[in-house]
Amino acid sequence: VSNIFSYATITTQGQSRLSLSTTYWTPQNKWHYTAAISYINFPFDFYGIGPDTYKINKDHLGQKRFKLNLEADKRLGKYFYLGRMAGGFDYKFKNEVPGGSFDTNPFVEDHTGGAGLLAGPALIFDTRNNNTYTTRGIIITAYYNLMQGIGANNGYRGGLLNIEAAQFNSLGKRVMLGFNIQSQNLTGSQSPFYLLPTLGTDEMMRGFYNGRYRDRNLITGQAELRYRLSDRISIAGFTGAGTVFNKSFSASDLKPNYGGGLRYFFDVEKGLTIRADYGFGQKVPDEERQSGFYLSLGE
Repeated sequence: VSNIFSYATITTQGQSRLSLSTTYWTPQNKWHYTAAISYINFPFDFYGIGPDTYKINKDHLGQKRFKLNLEADKRLGKYFYLGRMAGGFDYKFKNEVPGGSFDTNPFVEDHTGGAGLLAGPALIFDTRNNNTYTTRGIIITAYYNLMQGIGANNGYRGGLLNIEAAQFNSLGKRVMLGFNIQSQNLTGSQSPFYLLPTLGTDEMMRGFYNGRYRDRNLITGQAELRYRLSDRISIAGFTGAGTVFNKSFSASDLKPNYGGGLRYFFDVEKGLTIRADYGFGQKVPDEERQSGFYLSLGE
């Protein structure tokens, strides 16, 4: 199923988010094209770098970000796709309260942001029965983005390796059990804080504030059980674990998450859903348990 999706938001404080994205499949899935362009002028909270950060060190940062990503994948055989990616980014940051941990943390590189171009190969293995509400099959995605700074950031050279695998198992006419693992690794000698992999999205490690934990390497895994109550409604429960690290992975740093959600099929034939999830994350001593609510389109 091909699609195009856009959104625009503006707040009473003059903050804004704009995004346009599309994924397009040619007949017989011979080619798969994706494109996304987005701009945000929206603040976020910075807690630090590494697998151990604390609310007391939170800094409120102003952020302006532009991103462009393009990808073309050609089908080779029945299940393999080989592709190329290209794009660019421009980040700008402002510390709303100077003098906090963001300014004093020696591990924070490139406080004011930077711009760059990216390009690299992509490899996909895909046996899913469909790409919207999958009930059986496997998808493995791997890509490597080489990044080159431009403008004032032209001394930056690095890369990001992403490997993700998901397996979907049908346990009956209305029940599906899925497993998902992901690894991200920043390469190169520099570590711009805004390019570090971050824990917590609407797809992986739900319940964690995105960016609460960030570092050069990330590893996560999850399981999700889905039960379709009717043609229009399904429910899901999920659990997982993950962490970030600089050089050495330690199992003791793994952070748990769990939760559940509801799906409404607004297009039954194509399996397109509106998804509402609530996730719970780690309980840090002297802090409330981390949690979050997610409202999204699609699985």
